[in-house]
Amino acid sequence: MSERSITVIGGGLAGLVASIAAAEQGARVTLHEAHRQLGGRARSTTGEFVANLGPHALYADGPFHRWLADRDLLPPLVSPHLGGFRLRTRGRIRRTPPLAFMRAMALLRHDAPVDVDLRTWAASKAGDEVAAALAGACGVFSFDHDPGRLSAAFAIERARRAFRVPSPARFVVGGWARLVERLADRARAMGVKISLGSPVDALPPGPVIVATDLRAARRLLGDVTLQWTGTRTALFDAGVIERRGDPYVVSDLDESGWVERFTAMDPSLAPPGCSLVQVQLGARPGEDLEAAMARVERLVDTTLPDWRDRLLWNRRSLVTDSSGALDLPGTTWRDRPAIDRGDGVYLAGDMVAAPGLLSEVSWASAVQAAALAVVSRGWRDHMPAPSPVSGATR
Repeated sequence: MSERSITVIGGGLAGLVASIAAAEQGARVTLHEAHRQLGGRARSTTGEFVANLGPHALYADGPFHRWLADRDLLPPLVSPHLGGFRLRTRGRIRRTPPLAFMRAMALLRHDAPVDVDLRTWAASKAGDEVAAALAGACGVFSFDHDPGRLSAAFAIERARRAFRVPSPARFVVGGWARLVERLADRARAMGVKISLGSPVDALPPGPVIVATDLRAARRLLGDVTLQWTGTRTALFDAGVIERRGDPYVVSDLDESGWVERFTAMDPSLAPPGCSLVQVQLGARPGEDLEAAMARVERLVDTTLPDWRDRLLWNRRSLVTDSSGALDLPGTTWRDRPAIDRGDGVYLAGDMVAAPGLLSEVSWASAVQAAALAVVSRGWRDHMPAPSPVSGATR
């Protein structure tokens, strides 16, 4: 490897962003992806029904969206519908938000402490019923079985953006594979060498950016300290015959779940006359796929009562640590595994020490890792110094 070469391990969003960011600063980059397909958790299914791995969104008020726009890398996007929003509470689907939910949304105006859990803080402000409603609503971005256990500051900061009106959420037309394609095309155009089906079993000479999940990074670096709080999530994707009156979104206040009919915004995800519905529900400790799916199906039964009669395609899965980092009381993103691991090794991904909402953490850590890698071998005289990302979500 030449002295201006950087190796990136992992071809998901973090690896692709890190490769582009390093190449922009003049480095020669080689990216290794163990699978035959780029994208990691941003991959989409192929076939008549196009489903991401769980509900995915870009946030137009965030830094990742701006970074993509500045480089003309944004794929076609659509905004969420204003109508068709429902809530599940006390086992029933409601069109009109209950008072507890409205009071929960009012709490988003308040600053929340880092060292107190969301449920305790919200209950102290507005009572147990409001605290339960707020915790249930936070399932949309936490993917957790019990968002009330998370740091109040962590949850409130993210809930403000997730429930902002009008919503800053944007959905990639055709699935997130379209975004992956754009990033890959830009990387290749900048000279990044992308090697697919190329697993890495030992760290190459630095600088090297490890843009994998923490489990893979832990094995590769031999570092047992690479740990952070994640979650197990049951995912259910269903292709059904379309029916007039199906809700667009159901926020499950009872069990912190989320149901979204993505074809309401992007009909290209399913054949004509069909809908693609994606459901997430945090799996309880020790709960297996069968038990989690039984709860998922009860949620879908309430949302789409005749869905089984209309079912054309489905996918069921139970994923672990696939939804980004969760900060427990007393911790913030700064306490997560550091990007700079020393000896020219850098981490990027959605569970490392970088700010942001969902995919923004991967973006922020990747940009920072690339900047640190570029200057790590004395290239500072020729290339810009790394930019801090501490305010990336503001």
